[in-house]
Amino acid sequence: MRIVKLLVFVFVALSTTLSAQDIHFSQYYMSPHTLNPAMTGVMNCNIRLTGNYRNQWASVLKSNAYNTYSLAYDQRIAVGRNDYFGVGVSFWGDQAGSLGFGTITGKISGSYSKKMAGYRRKAHYLVAGIDAGISQRRLDLSAIQTGEQHDGQGGFDSTLPSQETNLNRNSFIFGDFAAGLLWFSVFDKETNLYVGAAMHHINKANMTFYDGSSDPLYSKFTIHGGGQVMISDRIGILPNFLLRLQGPSFEAVPGTNLKFLLGNSRRNEQSFQVGIWLRLSNNVAKSMSADAAILTARFDYNEFAIGFSYDLNVSSLQPASNSNGAYELTLQYKICGPERRGVYCPNF
Repeated sequence: MRIVKLLVFVFVALSTTLSAQDIHFSQYYMSPHTLNPAMTGVMNCNIRLTGNYRNQWASVLKSNAYNTYSLAYDQRIAVGRNDYFGVGVSFWGDQAGSLGFGTITGKISGSYSKKMAGYRRKAHYLVAGIDAGISQRRLDLSAIQTGEQHDGQGGFDSTLPSQETNLNRNSFIFGDFAAGLLWFSVFDKETNLYVGAAMHHINKANMTFYDGSSDPLYSKFTIHGGGQVMISDRIGILPNFLLRLQGPSFEAVPGTNLKFLLGNSRRNEQSFQVGIWLRLSNNVAKSMSADAAILTARFDYNEFAIGFSYDLNVSSLQPASNSNGAYELTLQYKICGPERRGVYCPNF
């Protein structure tokens, strides 16, 4: 029975990934470059460097676990007294399972933040952003094993012909475009709210490994929002939500963090956050069900931020995964410089 559960797990996981391998991070609020292009350059410093790493299903797939990583640089550029341009570049990679099914993407992004109302320390902004990139998708054909290649003695013979492995190419390159909007309001340094929406894969690139055929990538629609409010001098609450729709797939991630201020100054911050989140998604058997409970922690020290999260698998794959889902590590470093223009935006 354990072997059967393992095979079901691998089949479902690989089927889901092969049909639409869009990366996602549980700490999406610390990955602005993959969440919404309108978040490019939206920060209270001048430069932001971000690195994310995610490892998933290692408890079952061992060395064939899913690995996702990303690196990003973005910068804000002041325009006049109150507005900003944002520019950025990002790179991410993703590899899934024993077939080496992976994607590598490089993007450039830009945004414009327009002050709609308010004054120096209390303001409301509308941000529009776009990004454009090039991706390569690849597959290790030599690692594919099908029923047609079974040798009848409990093994596989890769030299035997198989219709499933008769692909025209093992990699291809495609363009990718996205656009988004963001509205945020800052009431003071520790009180804010925001809501955004984005559309990724606007061009619906062809995802097939077969020449002459068509398999367009579904456009992905994202709605996200959150905020921060202090419930005492040293404790704040940060509720957030994420909704994603891509073809037949739907995902919702609500949750909240508690923030504890350890020290504070006009320019810098020392704080610690802990939180719990829930990922809901649809699957083959059910229209909507719980996929994972997410435990998060974040520590901010001046220009540095480090985040860690762990996904506890609560889906129907739990018997095979033993509740172990994924872990993530995020690092951020901001370069603020000498400019002093007051509080501009929430601290992402």
